[in-house]
Amino acid sequence: MAPKAKLLLFHLALLHGLLHTLISEAANETDALALLQLKASLTGDPLQITSSWNSSTHFCQWRGILCGRKHQRVTVLNLQSLQLSGTLSPYIGNLTFLRRLYLFNNTLAGTIPSEIGRIGSLSNLRIFSVRRNSLAGAIPPSYGNLSSLREFRAGSNDFSFDVASNRLTGSIPGSFSNASNLELATNFQALIMDHNNFGGRLPVDIGNLSALQILYISENKLSGELPLEIQNLNNLQRLVAFDNGFSGTIPSTIGKLQNLEELDNIRTLEWLDLASNSISGSVPQSIGNLTRLNRLRLARNQLQGEIPAAIENCKDLIALDLSDNNLSGVIPPQIMRLSSLSLLLNLSHNQFTGILPYEVGSLTNLETLDLSHNMLSGNIPGSLGSCVRLELLNLQNNLMQGAIPSSLSSVRGVRILDISGNNLSGQIPKFLEDFTQLQLLNMSSNNFEGQVPEGGVFKSASVVSITGNNKLCGGIAELHLPACQFNQPGRRLSRKWKILISTISSLLFVSFTATCLLLCLMRKRRKEHVDSSTSDPPLQPSYQRLHKATNGFSSANLIGIGSFGSVYKGVMDENGATVAIKVFKLERRGASKSFIAECEALRNIRHRNLVKIVTACSSVDYHGNDFKALIYEFFANGSLEEWLHHPVQRTGHLPRSLDFLQRLNVAIDVASALDYLQHQCQTPIVHCDLKPSNVLLDDDMTGHVGDFGLARFLSSLDKRSFEGRTSSVGVRGTVGYAPPEYGMGNLVSIQGDVYSYGILLLEMFTGRRPTDESLGAGLNLHNFVQFALLEKSAAKVVDQALFDELLLGVTSHASTSSSEYIPKSEKSEELLISIFEVGLACSSDIPQERLGIREAALKLVSVRNKLVGSALPEGESAKAGPCM
Repeated sequence: MAPKAKLLLFHLALLHGLLHTLISEAANETDALALLQLKASLTGDPLQITSSWNSSTHFCQWRGILCGRKHQRVTVLNLQSLQLSGTLSPYIGNLTFLRRLYLFNNTLAGTIPSEIGRIGSLSNLRIFSVRRNSLAGAIPPSYGNLSSLREFRAGSNDFSFDVASNRLTGSIPGSFSNASNLELATNFQALIMDHNNFGGRLPVDIGNLSALQILYISENKLSGELPLEIQNLNNLQRLVAFDNGFSGTIPSTIGKLQNLEELDNIRTLEWLDLASNSISGSVPQSIGNLTRLNRLRLARNQLQGEIPAAIENCKDLIALDLSDNNLSGVIPPQIMRLSSLSLLLNLSHNQFTGILPYEVGSLTNLETLDLSHNMLSGNIPGSLGSCVRLELLNLQNNLMQGAIPSSLSSVRGVRILDISGNNLSGQIPKFLEDFTQLQLLNMSSNNFEGQVPEGGVFKSASVVSITGNNKLCGGIAELHLPACQFNQPGRRLSRKWKILISTISSLLFVSFTATCLLLCLMRKRRKEHVDSSTSDPPLQPSYQRLHKATNGFSSANLIGIGSFGSVYKGVMDENGATVAIKVFKLERRGASKSFIAECEALRNIRHRNLVKIVTACSSVDYHGNDFKALIYEFFANGSLEEWLHHPVQRTGHLPRSLDFLQRLNVAIDVASALDYLQHQCQTPIVHCDLKPSNVLLDDDMTGHVGDFGLARFLSSLDKRSFEGRTSSVGVRGTVGYAPPEYGMGNLVSIQGDVYSYGILLLEMFTGRRPTDESLGAGLNLHNFVQFALLEKSAAKVVDQALFDELLLGVTSHASTSSSEYIPKSEKSEELLISIFEVGLACSSDIPQERLGIREAALKLVSVRNKLVGSALPEGESAKAGPCM
């Protein structure tokens, strides 16, 4: 090449480099100025985060800024949870290389700048998070131009469009579903816009979001009819639109949304919520096409007509709320056959007539039944006594009559019982005295008569309401009832009759005494001469003995109800020992298999933290039916479930709950039991149903794992490698505690028990059940705690019963030697976080990532050592007995 040509190329290269440098410097200057303008728009920065934003350092070194390696341009702006106030500067739109923008959990106000969405600006932006602020105004339609946007968040969910809990107004921009390159059809999974001030109609373009799974538009000011295009959302899992101004009818095409489901833990759930609108017409028959519908709320609308019988096809329905409408006709028996209903059945404030179907007894797992303010007539069906899990039963303001059936004595866990405003009659049942959980008993405005009981809930006039029953008498003084007159006036008996009655009474007494003596003598001789081998051995009690020990399996002796049986407190006549007797409901499918599984599991295992089985009974009852029962040692302090969610009432003392150290000790006890089952048995055992109700507490508050009715042996596994292997079985445990993989492949593993333990541990220290609706939409207990730790606010999710203890650093627990064993401030927060981290590590969705139960136990022991300042004695598992 000629020298002149080489020289020309050199100058061109030099010029190109110079231009590149000038352009880069100009671009860098643009990013720096944009950041300084953002700093200037902030009116509050108490943590002095932006104090480093000055010319003394390159802006890529400023706090909260991350730049790309090649161009030294701002790619990440992370200012989350820094207590910033002020407004969003429109100059953010000049950060053209920005990929992620995190501004959530501050107090920013004003509007969202439209410059962010202008064509050509922020074309690389993938994540825009402004949740937990005080933003107002409308979402700019220009946001539809953000061609790479994947996540727009103002809540706590990833990969979603979320502007929840702000004060945003205006209409929902259709541009979100029209943007040509927005990739909503393949990427956006959730549109969460609840609790704002959006008005107008829901745009028909919503139907273009074919990949949308969750649509939350509740608590806004939306109006008009639901667009028919909603049927195009074939992947929709949740539709929550309550508390708006929607009118018209429910589209008959709603039945085409057969994928309307929510994946929560291990079970496919579905949620359709259109409550608190102005929707009229009838409930369409097509609702029955949503065969996996899980929750249906159409309350507080203007619906008319009858409930479609096709709803019986919704076999997974756990909550149904049709209250506050104009529905009429009889209540379809098909609804009462939906044994899946467990959370709620609310048909109140309608115009239903006829009787309460006898099939209501099928709702054995239902917690809330509200049929108030209708025109139901007839008697309260005796089958209602089968609904043993009821916590709220409301039948007020109907036309029901007759006496309260004795079968209701089984509903001992009810908290609110309201049967006021009916035509019920007869005496007030004495078994209501045993309803220890009752917080409200309203029997007013009926025709009850006779003496009012004085025990149990009837000791408090603030709990019991019996006004409007003019034939009642007695009771405590606060009820202001007349005294009962038991002796009716009449003619006095003559002297001859008195002598005759006295003589007959004396003869009967002598005869009765002689008979009793004779029977006692015969029994004594029989015991002395009959070979003990021909009678029931003490360790193999008969049905008759168990019947006697429990006073005929009386409801007063009932201490627990499970999936396959009921547990009674019993006193054995052989030695006066108090035991717990689990009677299996053999008519229920799987009960016999559960009996055998529990016998096999508990036959030879021995550990101080496992419930001890005393013996078993396989016999027949007085009607010739098969009878099977297991007899366990009795635990006076009940289950962990009662202590966590039902503060224990001790006679003469205030209600108590477990303190911090007690919870930690029980958690270690349970981990020790699982470690024994998984690592110290010749054949590993999987419990499959670990939850608080299956953890029992003895007099020393030591935890014992029980109920092995779903237990499985992993006999096919190589002992050296069973950690990562599974065994197939058709059980799923309990919703919320069973791991996700059980719902997909029915695979049982020791990692499944670890998951259940992690959830139980989180529940013990948050006081929230894994199915608690207070966790928030789209959250499970794991995510609820995880988000709290990410935001460094563990104290906000701790059980309220522990809050004062952690805050003040004292406890009233009698077993502690010092009232200052709980560390204060930062240290208490640190220990609490350590416990939560163990729970999170155990409850990971991926089995292989879960913490081993032995490692979990050691971590908790370390926390306890820091708490009480003493090491755990050696031989933690030394007391464990032999296993199979």
